[in-house]
Formats: sequence, C-alpha cells, structure tokens
Amino acid sequence: MRIKTIFEKKTGKILGAQIVGHDGVDKRCDVLATAIRAGMTAYDLTKLELCYAPPYGSAKDPMNIVGFAIENVLKGKVKNFHWHDLETLPHDGSVTLLDIRTAQENENGHLDGFINIPLDSLRERLAELDKEKPIYETCMVGARGYTAARILMQNGFDTYNFNGGYLHYCSIFPSRAK
Repeated sequence: MRIKTIFEKKTGKILGAQIVGHDGVDKRCDVLATAIRAGMTAYDLTKLELCYAPPYGSAKDPMNIVGFAIENVLKGKVKNFHWHDLETLPHDGSVTLLDIRTAQENENGHLDGFINIPLDSLRERLAELDKEKPIYETCMVGARGYTAARILMQNGFDTYNFNGGYLHYCSIFPSRAK
C-alpha cells in the first residue's frame, strides 16, 4: 500500500490523500475521507482506535502510521527530501549521498552517487561520515530511512530522509532505475 497524504504544515490538518494498493485500501480511504470531513489532524490519526485481527494485522493501523509520520515532520524529528529534489542534489562532494539498504538491495539497483552503508552497520561506521556535510539518505520505502535519520541526527549529523525511498523513485522513473 502506498499512501500520499497532504496536510497543513502549521496545524497538521489532513487536507487530502491518495492510496494505491490491494487489500484494505478501501478501508483506509474511508478513514482518511472521514478524517478530512471531520477536520482531523495528524495528531488525531495517531490516536485512532481501528479494528484489527492479530493474525492479519498489527495493532497500529497504517492510518496511525500516517499520523506518526506527519507528526515526525511537524515536530522536526525527521527532515525529508522528495523525488523532485534528486536532480538538484549536488554531486560535488559538498553533501553525503547515503543508501542505507542492504548490500544486495543496493546491487539490485541504486541511485547514482549514493554510497552504501547498510542500516545494520551504520552505528559502527559513523566515523566514515563527515559531520560538516549534510547527509541525504535513502532506503527502500522510507521506514529504515527514518531509523537511519534518527541515528544520524542523534549523533550530530544534519540529515534528510528520501520520502518514499528507492521504490518510490522507481515508480516515478522506471527507465532510470538501475
């Protein structure tokens, strides 16, 4: 399931959304449509109690996760960059371009100029990164990127996570995927 949510930066109010996927998309669309109609914010989404069955899903619904992701942006817990920013990122060494996916994922395709330090070894390899340079990092879909961004930020790095990750890039530019 891929979810795009549009929200007001000042308040976190949910303004619009798009969801693409299979099972459960209709339920999530209904939840977001109701949230928009009710004037709910991302903070409200984090507190929703939605039905689930433990064998089939987690206690935190994707709508809760949407709220948490927006809340992280609003509270400055993570800074994102987007697919349309990729072409303007400098490749002159003034920033660090970092891919935190596994080595095998990186070998199966990657963004030009991004070095690979897998998330599982990031803490041990922090000394390889320059704290004077902003880090633009990516993972497969954004979730591990969030974890990497938090690790880097907590260690004094200025970090930006690629919103949607490598799969999002591939869905927009299938011919450029390597």
